[in-house]
Amino acid sequence: MKMFKRIKKKVVVGICILSMAMSTFSISNVKAAEYWPSSISVSSGAAIVMELETGTVLYEKEADKSYYPASITKIMTALLSLENCELDETVTFSETAVYENEGDTSHIAREVGEEMTLENALYGMMLESANECAWALGEHTAGSMPAFVDMMNEKAKELGCTHTHFANPNGLPNKDHYVSARDMALIAKEAYSIPKFREMCSTVAYTLPADNKKEAYNLNNSHAMISNNKTSKYIYEYALGGKTGYTDEAGSTLVTFAKKDGMTLVCVVLNAQNPAHYEDTINLFDYCFANFTTYKVADHANINEIGAGVNPGILSEQSKLIRIDSEDVIVLPKAASFKDAKAVLEPAPKDSEAVAIINYKYANKSVGTGHIIYDASNKVSYPFNNVDAENGGSKIKYFRIDFKTILILLLIILLIVGAVYLIYMQSGKILLYRHRKREEKQGFTKQETIKRRKGTQIRRNNSKRKSPKTNNSRENSRKKIKRQNRRRK
Repeated sequence: MKMFKRIKKKVVVGICILSMAMSTFSISNVKAAEYWPSSISVSSGAAIVMELETGTVLYEKEADKSYYPASITKIMTALLSLENCELDETVTFSETAVYENEGDTSHIAREVGEEMTLENALYGMMLESANECAWALGEHTAGSMPAFVDMMNEKAKELGCTHTHFANPNGLPNKDHYVSARDMALIAKEAYSIPKFREMCSTVAYTLPADNKKEAYNLNNSHAMISNNKTSKYIYEYALGGKTGYTDEAGSTLVTFAKKDGMTLVCVVLNAQNPAHYEDTINLFDYCFANFTTYKVADHANINEIGAGVNPGILSEQSKLIRIDSEDVIVLPKAASFKDAKAVLEPAPKDSEAVAIINYKYANKSVGTGHIIYDASNKVSYPFNNVDAENGGSKIKYFRIDFKTILILLLIILLIVGAVYLIYMQSGKILLYRHRKREEKQGFTKQETIKRRKGTQIRRNNSKRKSPKTNNSRENSRKKIKRQNRRRK
């Protein structure tokens, strides 16, 4: 019997262990089932598509392999020029800028000693891919080309680039000048955050004004997805702009920005054969727009329930004073939903305005973040405020308490009470003063007034002295009459 019980116990334990193993297996299956679209291929040597707000990589091919970038290098040159200079600064073209960057390269025939504003030099570089403009901008920004190259490599390191090295500002062939698709996407993402860069890379045509050497000059953008200057075959309705590149060593390279349904993407292709750089970019954009979408974190996340298995701790106790930044988004495959993303709560960096950060992951990829910030504006939502409910204020009936006005009213009341008290205390003197003025008007001199007052005072004193005697004599008379009446009886 005891043996049977032992066997039964072992069987039950075994079933429990098996059940736990099965549950673990099913959980692992759920995780494995997280779907990330990848059923597309491109002919370019390397490619990547990155969502700009979150930095989420939607597609990649050989994204960390280094290739020659050609003229898409000029995105880094534009980034550094815009970060370190003003648009109205004067850029002067040196002999090196002119003579080492003409010939069989992209240029707009600038002359030695020619002066242009930094803004116009940037347009020449971005639209016509003018190599002499890139060189002149580098020399102007850093003072010398070696110093500018150092700036380029330092900036690349700052942005997290790991397979990139620059040797010049324009992308002409050099064995020490290379980038990876992922690094180029990071550089393009940073540049696109600057409004002037966005304006320039999306400009189809621009006229350079006359300067000290040349007449006005018309520029045309060479990016065929936004400009039909050379062909209209590759015009893409969602394209925002970008930068082209080509050398025999690099092949065709392309950086393109596009936006659809609130989602902004950057696509980088390297080592492509013309026209594959355009075809691959268009196919990748169509694929990503069709298979991915963004979610506003603030519209879907609850601070009290940040994610499955995540305990917000003390933050949940302060939920009325904090909120998730309304601009934060995550990007997910359309086959998934917001609740499928795994949330990880982490402390915010010391220099951040956020009090905490929610990092979202899906299919082993970082898909975006939510910044939990202190909402100082919540203080106007209490009942005692001066905002109407229609304008976002409290719907509870309230009294407006204006402490400044109350303080002023109290001061006025105190002043009035003080004035009344002073008048009361001085009323006798005031009446005496008025009485004297009246006597003066009646013709009394000061001496006569004094005599009258003395006489009046004397009479009053005499009256007081006499009154007791008068009362005694009357009393004596009454007593005398009473005695006489007794005798008669």
